[in-house]
Amino acid sequence: MNLLLLSNSRSPDGGYLTHAGAAIGEIAAGRKTAVFVPYAGVTIGWDDYTQRVVDVFAPLGIAVTSVHQASDPQAAVRQAEIIVVGGGNTFNLLKCCREAGLLPLIAARVRAGAAYIGWSAGANLAGPTIRTTNDMPIVDPGGFDALGLVSFQLNPHFTNALPAGHQGETREQRLAEFLVANPSAKVVGLPEGDWLRVRDAQVHLHGPWPASIFVGGQAVRSVDSPARLDPL
Repeated sequence: MNLLLLSNSRSPDGGYLTHAGAAIGEIAAGRKTAVFVPYAGVTIGWDDYTQRVVDVFAPLGIAVTSVHQASDPQAAVRQAEIIVVGGGNTFNLLKCCREAGLLPLIAARVRAGAAYIGWSAGANLAGPTIRTTNDMPIVDPGGFDALGLVSFQLNPHFTNALPAGHQGETREQRLAEFLVANPSAKVVGLPEGDWLRVRDAQVHLHGPWPASIFVGGQAVRSVDSPARLDPL
């Protein structure tokens, strides 16, 4: 498989996907068309969201169409050279993909050779389930199972920061809860600015920050970037 899983879309300077331009260019090289899945967008209209992505891919010579604009969304996925899944609310993304019958089609198309680019919620969707998303469950997605393109869970936007005086759990504590309930699972905590490049069974970490690896019954492991993460 051929995946690019980004923690976030916004660069520190506010640019949209500018920090990942080289990585996007590398995975997209030689491909001319992409299909975009905008369903994670809740406070942004899907037409506007699509245009934002069109503007990113146009300089690469890649034409982007959105599944929400396609006369046959399933056919658009089956024919895609690149499948791009944007961030936003992971629960809404999964719900809409499930209702449109796209989950098995996306997984099959990526396993057949299409490239997959996802950020934030779109990265979460690549895992076995969305249970380690940071998002509020604003809708019922009809189950948590996702694409299963990688064997580990993802936690984009990972930070263990705790504001002074705040008494809630840290991200590490929340992921520790997940592993108590799911002791065989593994989670990659991916800080903002980082991404995973997956080629077949190889998983490489890139970006400016260490990633945190969570495995049931083990201490949290910090891995400096760049690094090969497989096997977790």
